[in-house]
Amino acid sequence: MPEESEILVSQANGITVSACPVLVDHRAPGQFLWGYYLCIENNTDGKIQLLGKDWKITDESGKSYNDCSLGFKGEMPELNPGEYFEFTSETPLDAANAVFYGSCQIRTEGDQKIKEIRIPTFSLSAPGLPKRLTLH
Repeated sequence: MPEESEILVSQANGITVSACPVLVDHRAPGQFLWGYYLCIENNTDGKIQLLGKDWKITDESGKSYNDCSLGFKGEMPELNPGEYFEFTSETPLDAANAVFYGSCQIRTEGDQKIKEIRIPTFSLSAPGLPKRLTLH
């Protein structure tokens, strides 16, 4: 797990989402492997199920990448009150700087409506390299 000072947190409707990026590898000029950690906590009074995600990365040149899929590496975890789910993944980018943003889809027990829970927006910025990020 990353150091606490690096973690960004967002909260909505009793759900807390913590996120942290990590530069895993700077392979060659212009090739970066980014890792990210997410923790989704159920601080509500009822059970929730994590159904999927809609995450986007926009790099400094304006190129966008999207992961809109069901589950989390094949899992659709159910969380009782007080429980949490941790998720890590990696993504290769051809840019030193990017922004990661999006949401998770959840369903509360007894409610068929799917809710969007935003994840904290965070930057992927390689240390020691200039930041030239502009969102379009």
